[in-house]
Amino acid sequence: MSSTVTRSRIVEVADRLFYQHGYLHTSFADIAAAVGLSRGNFYYHFKSKDAILDAVLESRVDATRRTLRDWETSNDSPADRIMRFVEIVVTNGADIRRHGCPVGTLTTELAKLDHALHDRARELFTLFRTWLRDQFVLLGHAGQADELAMHVLTFSQGVAVLSNAFRDEAYVSREVDRMRDWLSTYTR
Repeated sequence: MSSTVTRSRIVEVADRLFYQHGYLHTSFADIAAAVGLSRGNFYYHFKSKDAILDAVLESRVDATRRTLRDWETSNDSPADRIMRFVEIVVTNGADIRRHGCPVGTLTTELAKLDHALHDRARELFTLFRTWLRDQFVLLGHAGQADELAMHVLTFSQGVAVLSNAFRDEAYVSREVDRMRDWLSTYTR
């Protein structure tokens, strides 16, 4: 395996383990074992767990930018694009029920730790907020766009937390339907 492929694999595995077990509860050794590398080979690629976290956050930000760009180039209307975002709680429902929202859980954990990379983690929410705000501007609600974007973010995080707490698929579906109805009042 090339150095670039190995590094990418480490980031991918670390991202999954941070999501499933939390940053604090995932050790260097856990990541190395899951990738199948000796500690010496592992240290060649990353000198610290924080360096891995930084690479994971960079990967998440890049993937989020690509996803949002893909949604932008679709033929969907701004309302349809917002609903794509809302429906993430259904699309990723099984993982969210088990582990919570990958963005929310990591951001919350890093905030509790007063971790230096907390602001970097929050960048994902900022990307979503800006993108959602842009969609509401396109719908003709420039004056309220940021408030509406924050409402959608609040919805997604609240549903993710309660989905994780109660593991109730029907609840999530009902809430997505309510959000669809709410959004329709801004598309008339």
